[in-house]
Amino acid sequence: MTLFRNSIFFLLALLLAVPAQAGHHDEGPVKKAIVLAAFGTSYPDAVKSILNIKSKVEAANPGVPVRLAFTSNIIRRIWQKRQDDAAWQKVHADIPEEVLYVKHPLAVIADLQNDGYRDVTVQSLHVFAGEEFNDLVALVDGLQSIRTLKAKNLPFAWLAVGRPALGMPGTEHPYTEDMARAAKIFKVDVDQARKLGAALVYMGHGNDFFSTGIYAEFQKVLQAEYDYPIFIGCVEGYPSFDDMAARLKGADRKKVLLKPFMIVAGDHASNDMAGDEDDSWKVMLAKRGYAVTTDLRGLGMLDGWADIYVDHLRDAMAQGPEAK
Repeated sequence: MTLFRNSIFFLLALLLAVPAQAGHHDEGPVKKAIVLAAFGTSYPDAVKSILNIKSKVEAANPGVPVRLAFTSNIIRRIWQKRQDDAAWQKVHADIPEEVLYVKHPLAVIADLQNDGYRDVTVQSLHVFAGEEFNDLVALVDGLQSIRTLKAKNLPFAWLAVGRPALGMPGTEHPYTEDMARAAKIFKVDVDQARKLGAALVYMGHGNDFFSTGIYAEFQKVLQAEYDYPIFIGCVEGYPSFDDMAARLKGADRKKVLLKPFMIVAGDHASNDMAGDEDDSWKVMLAKRGYAVTTDLRGLGMLDGWADIYVDHLRDAMAQGPEAK
């Protein structure tokens, strides 16, 4: 009996001393991935703004794959046509495949899940929480709502969306703090305008279906930060060009430095803002007596603006399964 009891103790000790082996369903640590969801652009040169942000995100997250996605259906269809256009590709050989074959965020997330990535953070590259951002959040919420009979078969362990540059409603990260941080990035633009003796005017994209009052609020933040005539108007929504022009008139300036308040300097910046048609902002301002200087540089080319997305992504990732 003593021998039997000693044998049992020996076997138990041996089992406790041997490291546990991976079980049939033990897949190890959950694999992480990042998706950068931008509205997108069809302009090859404007792609650089998005790629600049991506390079910043990659540098801040070594070892974590970073994928691009465009939320605009129209923009993606343009790139899809180019996939079969060998002549276009030859002229634009510098366009990376991740842009030429860019996909919708849903498709990118699905590809990652299929490759075994179950901890996915989607960082919005939008300026504010408007229509495109709302749809992105709805997409992720829908994927998060998936339930399976067994927890181990859930497609994702974690899905989250990082807030846009100018923040979003909520108490955890007050949008006013995001705006205050963003305002400090524009010193280079204000210095340029001062040298020209010009008022500084930005064209934002805006939105017809969500309130775009945040542009007017950010204009106030910029004016307070620099004590300088700075104005923002939108292609869609408020403040419109006419709203902006009425306020600009009160600044008593004869020169205007006109810049896009968009991630990329694409179609809107090249045509609606700086084009030669009668309805472009440049032409309409010139007809009002202003000497207009245009600067086609997307916000994504500003390293400070790119860093905003890096930090917002970090905030979103910090809420993941490892933090719980």
